[in-house]
Amino acid sequence: MTTQIQLAAVRTARRQLSRFASRNNNSRWRSSPLLCHHAADVTNSICRSSSANRQWSTTQYQVSFMSTEAAKSEDSTGEEMDFQAETRQLLDIVTNSLYTDKEVFLRELVSNASDALEKLRHIQATGTITGSSDQESIPLEIRITTDEAANTLTITDTGIGMTKEEMVSNLGTIARSGSKAFVHEMNLKAQGADPSDVDPFGEGIIGRFGVGFYSGFMVSDKVDVRSKSAGKVSDNETQITESNDGPVVWESTGTGKYSISALPEDIRQDRGTSVVLHLKPELSQYSNESTIETILKKYSNFVGFPIYLNGNRVNTIDAIWLHDPKTVEEEKHSAFYKYVSHMHDEPLSTIHFRMDAPLDIKALFYIPSFHQEKYGMGRMEPGVSLYSRKILIEAKSPDILPDWCRFVKGVVDSEDLPLSISREKPQDTALVGKMRKALTRKLISHLSKMMKKEPEKYKDEFYKEYNFFLKEGICQDFESQQQLSKLLYFETSKGMAGELVSLDEYVSRCPPEQNDIYYLFAPSRELALQSPYMETFLKSKREVIFIYSAIDDFVMGNLKQFEGRNLLSADRSELGLNDDSADEDDKDSSDDSGAAKGLTSSEATDFCAWFQTTLASKVSKCKTTNRLSSSPAVITDNESGALRRMMRMVETSEGGTSSNSMPLPKQTVEINPKHEIIIGIHRLKEKDPMLAEVLAEQVVDNCLVAAGLLDDGRTMLPRLNDLMLCIVKNNVSEDSDEEDFKKE
Repeated sequence: MTTQIQLAAVRTARRQLSRFASRNNNSRWRSSPLLCHHAADVTNSICRSSSANRQWSTTQYQVSFMSTEAAKSEDSTGEEMDFQAETRQLLDIVTNSLYTDKEVFLRELVSNASDALEKLRHIQATGTITGSSDQESIPLEIRITTDEAANTLTITDTGIGMTKEEMVSNLGTIARSGSKAFVHEMNLKAQGADPSDVDPFGEGIIGRFGVGFYSGFMVSDKVDVRSKSAGKVSDNETQITESNDGPVVWESTGTGKYSISALPEDIRQDRGTSVVLHLKPELSQYSNESTIETILKKYSNFVGFPIYLNGNRVNTIDAIWLHDPKTVEEEKHSAFYKYVSHMHDEPLSTIHFRMDAPLDIKALFYIPSFHQEKYGMGRMEPGVSLYSRKILIEAKSPDILPDWCRFVKGVVDSEDLPLSISREKPQDTALVGKMRKALTRKLISHLSKMMKKEPEKYKDEFYKEYNFFLKEGICQDFESQQQLSKLLYFETSKGMAGELVSLDEYVSRCPPEQNDIYYLFAPSRELALQSPYMETFLKSKREVIFIYSAIDDFVMGNLKQFEGRNLLSADRSELGLNDDSADEDDKDSSDDSGAAKGLTSSEATDFCAWFQTTLASKVSKCKTTNRLSSSPAVITDNESGALRRMMRMVETSEGGTSSNSMPLPKQTVEINPKHEIIIGIHRLKEKDPMLAEVLAEQVVDNCLVAAGLLDDGRTMLPRLNDLMLCIVKNNVSEDSDEEDFKKE
C-alpha cells in the first residue's frame, strides 16, 4: 500500500512540476525553491490523504540533496549525507523524464561551463582581481577529455569556480539556477542607474532553469565535481579577492547519497570547475572522441569561449549571424553556408537581418543553388535551426518557417524566446507563431526585391529551381497566398514559347473592360493553342495563361482571385466575353437558306434533346454555343482533368483499381450548330439511327479528350474500328455500283 501511495505522489508531483514550469516561464513561480516546494507539498498532501496513520509525510521538506538533519551536522570532514526520499523522486524526474535525447547532457554541461567563464569575464572587464597575479594569465576556455579505458568524460572550465558553500547552494538544490541569479542581480544594479537598461550583463549567460547539471546523471553512474573558486566576490560585483581555500570535490551517484570534501592533493585542480562523468557501461560511446566531437559541433559549436577536445580546438566557426550584416564578407558566408547546409555549392542568395518585433531575432538564411527533392531524392527536412544565445535549441525546427520554405538553410537566434525547462523546444506557441509570420514575410519580401532588381537571376536561377515550392506555399499557407502569387510566372497565348510573364504583367496588358484572368490547362503549348477552348479567346483577342502541370491547376483553384480579379478556367461555360460576332452567328443559325448556314433554332433544340436522351449515361445537359468555330462540340464546367489524373494515381498507388474508382460524372455538352459533323448527325438520326448514335458517342469522347478527362483512350478503339469499317463498306459499295453502271 505504501508503494502505491508513493507512486501516486510521484506522478502528481511530476505533473505539477511540469505544469508550473511551462505555464510560468517568466513569472515568480520559476524561482526554483518555491517551484520545488510546491511539488513536495503536493506529494505530501496525497500521502496524508491516502494514509492518515503514516507520519512520514508530515514534515515540510527542503528540496535539497541533503536532509535537514544532515545539513545541520555538516562539517569540513566530508561527511557522507543521505538524500531525502522526495528529493530522490524529483531528481529522477529531472534526470530521466525531462530530456528526450541523452546526448543533450553535453550541451547542458558545456553551457554551464560557458556561464562560469562569462561570470568571471564580466568581473575581469568591470572590476579587479586581487591576490595572485596568475589569475588573469589563465585563459578563459573549456577543455574536454575522453578516457575510453576508464569510461569517463571530463568537462573542465577556467571560470569563476565554486566554494564549498556555493556547491551546497548551486548543486544541492534542484532547479536553482546560479546563472539566472547572477543575471538578475546584475540587472537590478544596472536598473538602479538606468532603468531602461534591462539586460546589460546577461547577454552571454545561457543557463536559466538550474536543471542542466543533473542531465549528467542520464549517462553516468557517478558524477564528481571538482572546483577551485577564483575568490570571494565583493558585494558590488566589481572585485574578487583570492582566497587560500583549496579545491573541493562534490561526489554523488544520483541515487541515495552525496558528499563534499577537500580534493586530494594528488589531483590537480586549477581555478574553475571540472565535471567528471563516470559513464554507464551501456553508454560507453560518450567516452569516444569522435562521438563527443560530433555532439559538440551539433549543439555547442558557437559557444563564445574556446572548446578543446583532447587538446584540439573544436569550435572554430564564428557565429556570423550575430554580426552586423554589412560587415560579414562573402567568404565567411560561403564557409558558414556549407557548414549549415552540408552542401558544397555556393548559395544563390543570402538573407541576413535583425528584427526586434515580436521579439529580438537575429537570422541568417541561405537559398541554395539547387534543391534536393528532384531526381527522386525524397522530401527534404526543414533547413533552419533554432538557437538561443548561440546554443542549439532545436535542429531543423519545423516551427520557424512554413513547410514550403524547407529549401531555405540557416539559423535563427533569439535571446528572448521562452523555452521549455529542457531547452529542447520553444514554449510560447503563440509567440513562436508570430515569429514564424514575421520571418516568412521577410523571406517573401527578399524574393520580391530579387524579382524586381534582378529579374534574369530570379527567372533563370531561382524560379526555375524553386517555383514548385512557391506554388506549394499558395496551396498551404493561406496567409501568404496573395504575396506568393506575385512571385509566379507563366506562359501566355500572346507570348513566345518559353517567355514568362507574372500575373502583374498579365493584368497590366488586359483591356479596361476585362475583369477576369483566364487560364487553360494543357499538356503542352502546342496542344493548348489547338484546343477548342481557345477558339473564343482568339476571336475576342483575349490573352490566356497556359498551365502545364497538376500543381498549377491546383494553384489556380486555391488562389481564386488576384488583385480583385477572378481566375477563370477556359472551360467555364460563362466566361463574360463580349463576342461581337455572336449576334451575327445567331442570325445565321436561324436562317433557313441552307445546310451551310447550320441548324435552325428549332432543329438545334430538337438535336440537343435527342443528343441528351441518346447519351443519357454520359450527358447531363446539351445546349448550343457560339464560342466554337472549327470544333463540333466541347464540354464545360467540368472537373479538372489534371487533378482527376493526380487523384486516380494516388488512389491506385494505395491499392485501388482504376476500373471502378472515381467514375466520371455526367457532362454538360455545348454543340456548334454550324459545324458539318453536327449537321450530318442531325440528318443521320432519322435515316440511320444506329450510326448517328455511334457518331454522337464519338463526339462526346472527343470532347473528353480535349478536356483531359478521358481516363483510357483505348475504350474508343472498337467504336473507331466500326466507324472505319462503315466508311470502307460505303466506299466499296459506291465503287461497285459505279462499275456495274458502267458495264450496263
